[in-house]
Amino acid sequence: MSAKVYVGNLSWSTTDETLRQAFADYGQVLDSIVMRDRDTGRSRGFGFVTYSSAQEADAAIGGMNEQELDGRRLKVNLANARPSGGGSGGGYQGGNYQSGNFL
Repeated sequence: MSAKVYVGNLSWSTTDETLRQAFADYGQVLDSIVMRDRDTGRSRGFGFVTYSSAQEADAAIGGMNEQELDGRRLKVNLANARPSGGGSGGGYQGGNYQSGNFL
């Protein structure tokens, strides 16, 4: 089963290919993408790398988190990880709400 890794704090100059090359030492990279602004095409400073297994993703997290790529120190973690704690992950959670007016 594949596993996706989030890579944050990317340099504006990092490309999909340089991201792939940097993470290839940790396993079979199925996909790598630097997220870009849809209007300007400029990097948004983060991306994702998909591995063929969770073990490879874990190895990449351990090996690449806090390492430097293109002059920036990366933040790497599991893409599907959710912060711990209660709640429904944001959004409105109660109160008296009717017809668009708070009571």
